[in-house]
Amino acid sequence: MTTEVTPAGSAPPETGRPDIARRFNLRGSNFGARAGKGANLGLVGLLVLVTLVAIFARLLSPYDPIQPIGDLNLPPGSAGHLLGTDAIGRDLLSRTLWGIQTSWFAALAVVLSGLIIGGLIGVVAGVSGGIVDSLLMRFTDLFLALPGTLVAIAIAAALGANLTNTLIGIAIVWWPYYARIIRGEVRSLAARPHVEAARLAGVGRFRLVFRHILPGVVPTSIVAASLDIGNVVLLLAGLSFIGLGQAEPAPELGADTARSLDQLLSQWWVPVIPGIAVLLLSLIANLGGDAIRTLLAGRR
Repeated sequence: MTTEVTPAGSAPPETGRPDIARRFNLRGSNFGARAGKGANLGLVGLLVLVTLVAIFARLLSPYDPIQPIGDLNLPPGSAGHLLGTDAIGRDLLSRTLWGIQTSWFAALAVVLSGLIIGGLIGVVAGVSGGIVDSLLMRFTDLFLALPGTLVAIAIAAALGANLTNTLIGIAIVWWPYYARIIRGEVRSLAARPHVEAARLAGVGRFRLVFRHILPGVVPTSIVAASLDIGNVVLLLAGLSFIGLGQAEPAPELGADTARSLDQLLSQWWVPVIPGIAVLLLSLIANLGGDAIRTLLAGRR
């Protein structure tokens, strides 16, 4: 019986059998990647679902959210009132759906306005450079140095306590973050080889920006905006809680919680249900934004 001796420093002879552990790990990693992508797509689907609920809130509401239609302070699960009623007899499900519509679209409006204003300033600063860049960024830094929430409260209080003025106050202090992010992305893209090649080939500045720079800025802008929606929902609910939202009897999540806070120990569902709706909106927005960031990063 002979025994083959493997020379020192050489690899062992091939046996023809597959490396089962390696194959298993590769399959496991592929499965994990597919599962992760499916989870991210599911979270993005939740964002779409919330948007659809906000769009069709009036059709989904079983009752008028302003008019009393039932007994007072019915608990959740009561006949005809899935989430119960408040101290006036208004259906809480209807008021919550309308409140979701108000909060969600208000947050989208603030984020969109901030993205447009901040994006325009960021693109101009990043493309121009020099003194224009310095002046625009110092102007942006001035707004970043201000306490944003306090400035928004002051603006809303000065203009008058209603939802429109509150949105104006938030939008005024929200754009500098986008200006900084987009300016940095533009400067990074402007140094890429394909942009330098286009510049050397004599491509005009207007075409250079819209053909070679802006397409690269869009993914970053989408991620920043999607991650910010939850923050705006929370801020808007907080300002409404202190009386800077819609006036009674209009349904709004933060204001409804504040108005019924004295019922917390007796009819807990009246102030808690709008608060849970705010929590879910913010959570879904944050998770969905993170999922969008992961999906876009995986496609680069």
